Amino acid sequence: MSWQKEIDELRKREAIARKMGGKERVQRQHDNNRLTVRERIDALVDEGSFHEIGALAGRAEYDDAGERKSFVPSNFVLGTANVNGRRVVVGGDDFTVRGGAADAKVGDKSGYGEKYALEMRLPLIRLIDGSGGGGSVKTIELLGHSYIPALHGFETTMELMGQVPVICACMGSVAGLGAVRTTISHFSLMVKQSSQLFVAGPPVVERGFGKPVGKNELGGSRIHAHCSGAVDSEVETEHEAFELIARFLSYLPQNVWETPPRGAMDDPVRRREDSLISVIPRDRREMYAVRDIIEAIVDRDSWFEINPGYGRALAVGLARLHGRPVGVMANDCRHHGGAVDADASEKMMRFIDLCDTFHLPVANLVDNPGFLIGVEAERAGTVRLGSRALLAMYQSSTPWVSVIIRRCYGVAGAGHGKSGGLNLRYAWPSADWGSLPIEGGVQAAYKRDIESAPDPEARRRELEDMMEVYRSPLRTAEAFGIEEIIDPRDTRPLLCDWVELAYKITSTQTGPKQRIVRN
Repeated sequence: MSWQKEIDELRKREAIARKMGGKERVQRQHDNNRLTVRERIDALVDEGSFHEIGALAGRAEYDDAGERKSFVPSNFVLGTANVNGRRVVVGGDDFTVRGGAADAKVGDKSGYGEKYALEMRLPLIRLIDGSGGGGSVKTIELLGHSYIPALHGFETTMELMGQVPVICACMGSVAGLGAVRTTISHFSLMVKQSSQLFVAGPPVVERGFGKPVGKNELGGSRIHAHCSGAVDSEVETEHEAFELIARFLSYLPQNVWETPPRGAMDDPVRRREDSLISVIPRDRREMYAVRDIIEAIVDRDSWFEINPGYGRALAVGLARLHGRPVGVMANDCRHHGGAVDADASEKMMRFIDLCDTFHLPVANLVDNPGFLIGVEAERAGTVRLGSRALLAMYQSSTPWVSVIIRRCYGVAGAGHGKSGGLNLRYAWPSADWGSLPIEGGVQAAYKRDIESAPDPEARRRELEDMMEVYRSPLRTAEAFGIEEIIDPRDTRPLLCDWVELAYKITSTQTGPKQRIVRN
């Protein structure tokens, strides 16, 4: 007695599943400069590590004798694998079968993958290349009736965001729920030209507005990586996407109950970069490259910027200090002078929540002239979004250190740290702070005096010169208004010392937060 016949049938169905939608549709995918879902998984994960789940899921037809006539596999490929030796759950839409539409997935394999990641506490990587919702109106024909939309399994999706890293890559033209799932992630990306993301695709938009629109015009990577902020990065190729996914994951723990893995410790802790002593111009109107400062302080080649094209007044990203993963924030004076606008506020809020969720200590390099002002800033709701960013910072419990490298003004500047607690911070000699900059503050405070003077411009300059003497950070230090003013070259040694203390704290505070990421 043997079960070889059933084993043979099992292998035949697995072989059919590996062929996906067939040669013609696979070739069409390649002609569109896109890999198939199985090629994507092979390129992403460690060689030979993929263990597929649900390969037999699909739709089969049988003859009167009960023998299989045909078999169409589900268009969602799911399994576990290793990425740089770390176990993950990985799943992706197969566009060669019904265009990746959800009505061809069979048995909610994607939902099972989410449950697997949640209960086994593994990072989840999703390669999205389909609509992800009802798929199309053809679903109505198949069912024989319409239905009320529902977000099945969304509770699991929300729980995942508070417990394990979730990474989503938009790999094709993604609409509806697929687009929503892309954005409900800790890190998301798109591929230039070959991926698009929208609430509804061009045919629906054209029908609704009567105007044709191209896919990239409607939802290309430039829109979402630079304008809407819906995704965190755009890449040139799919292989670059896989490299970015693996690198992002390297900074995060497997789940919130663990600490992030430590990287190489071959960059000297006591490294002091001479460039830092002159990087900040004496002329306050001159700009500088804040990323040069970041890279001079953190471990060499460890700076991983997130969402560089959106909210450009604020640079955020992950890095390492003596091998320890940390979050880094820095105002970028080349955009709005570093003033925090609505986009930068939203970016700040999401980044703080990411670091707090996974217990990553945060180093904040401050050159903040305040919230952006003006008519457009008010229309964009800068004050509301800025308030949410400040709340996110105050609600976080991850260790925080601030280095004031130049300006620190107004309410936004006050949010450099938690003033109700220790508010650990250092200042460079170039630091400049107050409720308002002297240049504009004098005009506001002495308006009547200036306007009544015989030479208003001369009187304004006279008042500014009078105030200039009080501007020195050394005077603030005399009053213990700033705890330490440091040689900029000592910043790395100090932060490397801080990060060891910070990790002793975070190692005792693991587990989920009471709130999830405010995506």
